[in-house]
Amino acid sequence: MSARALPQVDAARAIERGKRVVALEREALEAVESKLGESFARAVAIVAGARGRVIVSGVGKSGLIGRKIAATLTSTGTPATFLHPTESLHGDLGIVGADDVALLLSKSGETTELLPLLEHFTRTGVPVIAITGAPGSSLARHADAALDASVREEACPHDLAPTTSTTAALAIGDALAVALLQEKGFQREDFARLHPGGALGKKLLVTVSDVMETADLPVLAATATMREAVVRLAERRGIAIVTGPAQDVHGVVTAGDLSRLMEKRADVLSIPVAEVMTQHPKMAKADELGSAAVHRMEQHGIMALPVVNAAGTLVGVVHLHDLMRAGAV
Repeated sequence: MSARALPQVDAARAIERGKRVVALEREALEAVESKLGESFARAVAIVAGARGRVIVSGVGKSGLIGRKIAATLTSTGTPATFLHPTESLHGDLGIVGADDVALLLSKSGETTELLPLLEHFTRTGVPVIAITGAPGSSLARHADAALDASVREEACPHDLAPTTSTTAALAIGDALAVALLQEKGFQREDFARLHPGGALGKKLLVTVSDVMETADLPVLAATATMREAVVRLAERRGIAIVTGPAQDVHGVVTAGDLSRLMEKRADVLSIPVAEVMTQHPKMAKADELGSAAVHRMEQHGIMALPVVNAAGTLVGVVHLHDLMRAGAV
């Protein structure tokens, strides 16, 4: 760290000011939530029915929020691009197609640079969705769906710097993106396909079938004794799976079960596994995401799971450590 002396700051006052900002923004979000209604549902329907992209535009801080909304839409299955209003009037309107939808952001709803863009979209039949802090503005009146992002006041003590208003607009954009994600049935696998790089893509792409063991499974018949189970537990990383004639899973025996049994009984080896096994154990599906299996294992304190196919037949066993090594966490 730098040795430069820090200025003297009233800590209590700084904390109080910070809390005031968070409180005002929380209040703004509660107001946004209460105002979501038919216009929001119409906006979702407009975008869901579009065959083209969402063209997002705004100026200044609204533009910055618009860029983030465009990125969120694109990453969740709704192709979107940001169009700067000024650049649009100098040739960039060529990127707009008849099948596109426009999403315009403006706190005042009267932004000088944005109104010509609104006029163009209206004239060419491109549906317009507005996110604005002024429900009675030109932008709101001429939009096909106007989403109310008005706030009581900015967190700035002079009520000038966009703070609560940009938080409100961003929340509406996120709400729109997530509602569309669910409307389109966008799944984790789709998200992984759009995020193949880095830890996130790796986590989402790992499935149980990628990691599970399939050879020489630690299987026991229901008539087996704990003598046989001990051998399987030692050989196969602390789990034995009790199956029926059709390879359906009846239960599991773990090293933990063996330890607890030895504390209570002296004649451990002769006890039938059916008396010791956990019936109806937690299991994994071969085609499920590894991250889902990890969550279930951590939730229940389990180190390994039997893996079954759609018919309920045992096809493998998956270990927590293997999933973690594969990046499914």
